[in-house]
Amino acid sequence: MIETLSGNIAEVGDGIAVLERDGIGFAVAVPAYAVGDLGIRNGQHVRLHTLLFIDGQQNGQMEPHLVGFLNPADKVFFRRFISVKGIGWKKALKALAYPAGQVAVWIESGDTTSLKRLPGIGARAADLIVAQLKGKMDDLALAAAGDKGDAVGTARLSDLQRDAVEIMVALGDSRVDAEGWVLTAGGHDADGGLASAEDWVRAAYRVRSGVV
Repeated sequence: MIETLSGNIAEVGDGIAVLERDGIGFAVAVPAYAVGDLGIRNGQHVRLHTLLFIDGQQNGQMEPHLVGFLNPADKVFFRRFISVKGIGWKKALKALAYPAGQVAVWIESGDTTSLKRLPGIGARAADLIVAQLKGKMDDLALAAAGDKGDAVGTARLSDLQRDAVEIMVALGDSRVDAEGWVLTAGGHDADGGLASAEDWVRAAYRVRSGVV
């Protein structure tokens, strides 16, 4: 079992991060919410906590797939998330457009409305996720809480950030993607330099393209 993989990020796109190590490029599937964060680290050295899945092909061959996470808590979350009936590892990767800690908070609070915002998760799946996992994500939900007890996952967008999201939606981006990019951009705006909705849109698109 490959528990971790370290290397320099050579490429990020379409749910895959390529890590170069000792002259070899390893393709690692990553959750949707991690693509932007990994993209802005292009060329940097990272350590991913990994899971190995093996799919059977029609020709009888077995194809291995590495799935990676930036921290071990997200790996723990993923193991629990894919235990829900009907949620395989591929569906889970696409569904997790928001950080794992945020989704854990939604599960523990029984917030099926928010869970339905995840790509590919409808009302029935959201109900099933809460039914099977509520009470099993409390440790991860607590870990996602801030110093004042506010859940990181319920991070509220400012008025400017909301305006930026609306602009991006009008331009054709999905609301889930737009909110994710804006929230990630906010984590890199340490000096508070984003003073308008247009600034936030530009910053969000830099996250999308992997350029800081």
